[in-house]
Amino acid sequence: MSTIQPVILTAAQDVLLGFYTKLFGAEEIFRVPAEGPAFYLGLRIGDTELGLVARENPGTGAPPRILLSIGVDDVDATLARVEALGGSVSGGPNDMPWGQRVAHIKDPDGNPVNLTQPIPAP
Repeated sequence: MSTIQPVILTAAQDVLLGFYTKLFGAEEIFRVPAEGPAFYLGLRIGDTELGLVARENPGTGAPPRILLSIGVDDVDATLARVEALGGSVSGGPNDMPWGQRVAHIKDPDGNPVNLTQPIPAP
C-alpha cells in the first residue's frame, strides 16, 4: 500500500476505470464489496495506488484541489490516446527546465492530470 493514496470521488466509476486502465495500464487490486457494484475500487498504476469511490453526487463547480501527476514511458504517444478514451487535452507536450516532458490532460470527470516523462540527459 502507498503511504499517500489519491482517491477520486466519481459518479462515473466505470468510465474512469476504463480510462485509467486503457491509458495507464491500471490494474484492479482491491474492490469493496467483492461482489456486485463497487463502492471502492483500488487500482495499481506502476508502483502507486489510485482509489475510485462511487458517489452519486460528488459535487461539481469548485476549482480542482488536487492534480494527479502520472509518469509514462512516452508522453507524446500517451497524449495521442487521451481523447479517444474520453479525456481531454489541456496543454503540451512541453520540455520543462527541470528535466521532464509534460503534457496536461483531464480525465473524463474533468480531474486534472499531468503526464510526465524524464528527458534523457545530453
